[in-house]
Amino acid sequence: MMRLALSPAAAGLLRALLARANVNRDRVLLTEFRSTDWQSLTFVGERHSFALRISGPDAGAVEADLTRELSEAEFHIPGHLVADIAVRDEPRRDADGSIWLEIEALTVATD
Repeated sequence: MMRLALSPAAAGLLRALLARANVNRDRVLLTEFRSTDWQSLTFVGERHSFALRISGPDAGAVEADLTRELSEAEFHIPGHLVADIAVRDEPRRDADGSIWLEIEALTVATD
């Protein structure tokens, strides 16, 4: 298994997203991710982009659970606040029923 170098904010956000899916972790595959440093005059944080593939016959239901009211969701990530989160573009469905989607987020350090 290859280990990815995710920042604490990115790793916490990914864990929280997987928990929202409410399925075994092997059903949601992280296919690509990016995290870049971000700052304003008063805040420091990171911008994140997660590309996910959801497999299985009920992929649509899993995608709905993961993305339902996503922008209003509360995430508990120690030392970080999710300031903005959204699904980028329309999710794509493959012939095998799997769904591909990209989620973008901004986390801000609270420490």
